Amino acid sequence: MELARILSLIIAAGSTGLVAGIVLAYMNSVMPGLARSDDRTFIDACQRLNTAIHNPLFMAVSNLALVGIVVCAALHLPSGHREPLPWVLAALVLYCVTLAVTLGVNVPLNNALIGAGHPDQLPDKARVRQAFETRWNRMNALRTATTTAAFGCLLAALAASA
Repeated sequence: MELARILSLIIAAGSTGLVAGIVLAYMNSVMPGLARSDDRTFIDACQRLNTAIHNPLFMAVSNLALVGIVVCAALHLPSGHREPLPWVLAALVLYCVTLAVTLGVNVPLNNALIGAGHPDQLPDKARVRQAFETRWNRMNALRTATTTAAFGCLLAALAASA
């Protein structure tokens, strides 16, 4: 059972760390790079990126993070080795905030941008971009912070397991 608890922590930490890396990459390089582009290029690139991110690998990693944290918490609750549990529960709360922001704000903004239509057909590209960019970036910064903190909590849980 101890091996299962350690493996669940490793899986939860690894997958959460991968998700944190993805949102950090967007915050640190993708969106700042696109910020330097004209409205048409920005909209076109964001539409393509938002479509491309819906792929089996990304979905598997992001879902594995949640499932891994839940399984980890479930394995630590009944055990006599509860030192990691507060860290795991904190990670669960933080990752749930990440998911709430993603599903409640970022995904609807992505869908609205995609639904706006092809950039060449938009009469007011600046308005479409403005409705998306600032809020999306703010919320992505928030979910970068929450996933990174969740990852840190899981690392602390691993340390507490040692």
